[in-house]
Amino acid sequence: MHAIEKLLAEKAGKKFVSTGEIINCEVDLAGINDLYLQTVRSFFEIGGKRVYDPSKIIMFLDHYAPPSTIIQADNQKQFREFCWDQGIDLLMDINQGVCHQVLADKGLVHPGQIVVVTDSHTTTHGAFGAFGTGVGATDLATILLTGKLWFRVPEIIRIHLEGTIPHGVYAKDIILHVIGTLGADYGVYKAVEFTGTAVAQLNISERMALCNMSTELGAKTSYIQPDAITMDYLNQKVSRPYKIYHTDANYQYAAEHTFCVEKLQPQLAAPFSVDRVAAIEQFIGRKVDQAYLGSCTGGRVPDLAVAAKILAGKKIHSRTRFVIVPASQGVFLEAMKLGYVQTLVEAGATFVTPGCACCLGTHEGMIAEGETCISSTNRNFPGRMGHTKGEIFLGSPAAVAAAALEGKIVDPTQYID
Repeated sequence: MHAIEKLLAEKAGKKFVSTGEIINCEVDLAGINDLYLQTVRSFFEIGGKRVYDPSKIIMFLDHYAPPSTIIQADNQKQFREFCWDQGIDLLMDINQGVCHQVLADKGLVHPGQIVVVTDSHTTTHGAFGAFGTGVGATDLATILLTGKLWFRVPEIIRIHLEGTIPHGVYAKDIILHVIGTLGADYGVYKAVEFTGTAVAQLNISERMALCNMSTELGAKTSYIQPDAITMDYLNQKVSRPYKIYHTDANYQYAAEHTFCVEKLQPQLAAPFSVDRVAAIEQFIGRKVDQAYLGSCTGGRVPDLAVAAKILAGKKIHSRTRFVIVPASQGVFLEAMKLGYVQTLVEAGATFVTPGCACCLGTHEGMIAEGETCISSTNRNFPGRMGHTKGEIFLGSPAAVAAAALEGKIVDPTQYID
């Protein structure tokens, strides 16, 4: 069996599972974000009185942080009251940040878990050797009531990333290249494992970006085998024994794809699809009205660090806005301590509350009709960050910062030491 299958089998109380099998698994951590008040409503509609285990439930007020409408404010009020009534201590209020980064910051996610959140980018937690997946309100309500959820054991695809990562190329460039090659619907309800020498060169932040964007392949979940980099990060958060599964040597993947990154250039996904990917050189000179750095894909400390290096002692272009959204309170605090925030503010950047912000197109950085935004986020569909006739390019944090500096799309390599 694959490590993912072994994990699922144990959570289902079985010795063996096979592709396509329907199983009921115990869920280690269930998260709800503030888009999904229907989860609470469904819990009561199906007869719920008390949640199965308050310690395994976490509430995130991250998508509307802080709320910008009365409806959003009222929804958050109901979430808070539900947590207080049910004894759920893990209430991450509007000051905490994006659910996926908060889980990592607080050491709540680790190898061997099943983590389910009402957010499609829960695939992020494959970076820690966990089975992370997103579900809708009714499924999450079922977990609140029973502590379990059904899964179909997914086909598992291996994406092998080989070679030394070139100067100026980041995980975002790599995964955009993969998505552009395979297509946005290639991995629907499949698990994607990332392996290879290039993966071994990535820190946890970059691995999280890689796994996060596997959702844009349609993946149900993602996986990176835990190694020394994983354990060093986890032990800084919470030092404890972890259950780590390993794939059998003779395991047969449903499909395998190898990508050599040696000659890869910085990439961009052009409007209006994540798989419309090409080397950044094809878009050089395209005017940019807004540069956006943030989200669960590109709002971590290393992302702010590269932006600060590019903009240190400089000013953003006079006709370009640079909006920065730290992924979490922890990221924001560390970036302040390291001086990145001051450097970026002095360069002309605008910081907003840690959270999802404009990544979901409701507040804090919306673009107007006819405007172009280059973003470190994960989606560029029409209307994703504002007007349906605004255009979004997806790129690495370096590409975003360099565009903020020049007011147009440029190759960021020249600005990186």
